[in-house]
Amino acid sequence: MDDAYLLRPVGRVASPLTDAASAPRQGDEGAPPAWLLFDAQVEPALRDLAEGAELLVLTWLDRARRDVLVVHPRGDESRPQTGVFATRSPHRPNPIGLHRVRVLAVDGLRVEVADLEALDGTPILDVKPVLGAADER
Repeated sequence: MDDAYLLRPVGRVASPLTDAASAPRQGDEGAPPAWLLFDAQVEPALRDLAEGAELLVLTWLDRARRDVLVVHPRGDESRPQTGVFATRSPHRPNPIGLHRVRVLAVDGLRVEVADLEALDGTPILDVKPVLGAADER
């Protein structure tokens, strides 16, 4: 397969997390508040984002390895090796991060969020609302 797709980041993460080794593995494991900094050309897309909203943030895990297909879950070598598609490992053929966050504040092109474990500078690919069953019809 040699199809290629062009993805353009819509912004970047601004976070105090700079080192993967010391960052939480999931956002709900102690991630500090972070900012989503969006490019001016997507400003209309931010309309209607509000404090308290839950979002899915898709990122490009730009520091992840793309040649890894099998890992010990959570880096724990006492656990059996598992295919990356059955894990949340950042190392995978297409290192797309999926992060469920809560909006703390909206300030122009900046959105402050809770529970984001992405590292500072991580490219943002897209943002989607978390929908309830009634909203998904």
